Amino acid sequence: MSREQTKELCRLTRERLKMANSLLRDFLDFHHLPLLREDRGSERKDDLYLRECLEDLRHLSVYCDLGYERVSLALRRARFNEPFAERVLTEVVHTCIDKFYHPRNEVYEEEPHYIYTNRDKIRFREEPPASVKELTLRLAGIFEELRMELEAFDSDIPTRIPVRSHSATS
Repeated sequence: MSREQTKELCRLTRERLKMANSLLRDFLDFHHLPLLREDRGSERKDDLYLRECLEDLRHLSVYCDLGYERVSLALRRARFNEPFAERVLTEVVHTCIDKFYHPRNEVYEEEPHYIYTNRDKIRFREEPPASVKELTLRLAGIFEELRMELEAFDSDIPTRIPVRSHSATS
C-alpha cells in the first residue's frame, strides 16, 4: 500500500472513530441505569443485562477514544511515518473493531446472515431498551464500513516474525 493510501486510510479511520466517539459520549453522558430500566419497562431483576450493556459501551468508548488519539498522532507528525501509521491501523482493527463485534459481556453478537434474512446486523442476547438498540445499530454501520476498509489493509501487511540467529557454541 502506498504512503498516500495509508495516510488517506488514517484520515478515514479517524473520522469514523470520531463519529463512534460522539455517539458513545452522547449516549453515555445522558443514559444511566434508572433511565434504561424505565425505557425498557423492566424491574430490578433485569439490571444485570442493562449493567452489562452499559459496561460494554463504556469499554468500547475507551478503545475508540484511544484509537482516535493514536490515529490523530500518526497524522499530526511533521513527517508521516508510514510504519507507525500501519501499526496504529492494525491496532484499531484488533481493538476497536474486535471489541465492537465481540463485546466483553456478550450482550449482542453479529448476525452472520443479515444480508439474506432482512434482519438487523446485530442479534441481542435479550431485548435491550430501544435507545441501546438504536445506538448499537448505528455503531454497527460505522464499524462495518471501517472493518471493510481496514480488513483489506490488514491482510495487505505481511506478518513479520523476527528471526533470531542463535550461534551454536559448544
